[in-house]
Amino acid sequence: MLLGVHVSIAGSIDLAINRAQELKCNTMQIFTRNPRGWKFEAIKKDNIQKFREKMKEFSIISPVIHMPYLPNLSSPEDNVYNISVETLIAELRRSGELGIPYVVTHLGSHKGTGIESGIKRVANACNKALSKTNNECMIVLENTSGSKNSVGSKFEEIKEIIEKIDNKERIGVCLDTCHAFAAGYDMTENNLKTTLKEFDSVIGMEKIKVVHLNDSKGERDGRLDRHEHIGMGKIGEGGFKDLLSIKKLSKLPFILETPIDEKRDDRGNIEKILSLSRI
Repeated sequence: MLLGVHVSIAGSIDLAINRAQELKCNTMQIFTRNPRGWKFEAIKKDNIQKFREKMKEFSIISPVIHMPYLPNLSSPEDNVYNISVETLIAELRRSGELGIPYVVTHLGSHKGTGIESGIKRVANACNKALSKTNNECMIVLENTSGSKNSVGSKFEEIKEIIEKIDNKERIGVCLDTCHAFAAGYDMTENNLKTTLKEFDSVIGMEKIKVVHLNDSKGERDGRLDRHEHIGMGKIGEGGFKDLLSIKKLSKLPFILETPIDEKRDDRGNIEKILSLSRI
């Protein structure tokens, strides 16, 4: 199993690998810059080299870059939209430099202009970004929790985006368990497999490239994007046990984005997933 968490790049981007290795992860997710700002600096060449060397040394497989929080690829506002596209282009280029295969992105909000408008904006953003980056790194579209004006909470919406993208070989999907549950999909024990059959019929299981493992504080179809420790939320241990048993997902990077608090930390959630995978 490829199992990791979102790790900090504080100090130097290559130190993220040390932090992943301390947790005995064999994959990981990072931001390549401050996720709450637009400005960023180029990654120093020696840090890129250290990062690549450590990936080999510690056998980190299929790591993931997550886009910063500010970009909105569905935005009807040209100034926000254009800088969001430029951010996506920059992250794809950085992924190529670092040897990271996947850039996960939120799909954003159409701000009331309608779902079809949002879908077109995301697809156009992906087409431009892919045409401007000469590498094999993939854009991975993350399903959303269904909050007001959000794009990508329904499998059909993600399908429409993919259909409008020219270079489909460089497009994948990140399945976030909490987001799917919040958007109305049943991710609980004995029901999750039916949900994934629906995903397969709409999009195709082969398009899933990354899985975000998050339990949900909110109820099913509550549209609340609040992550909970594995087994402590409304999805429950059984849902994750079922997910981990699916062979078509078994070689994908599983990334935990669970809280760190008095109840449990990253190590505790890693141990929980490992225990469920043995049942």
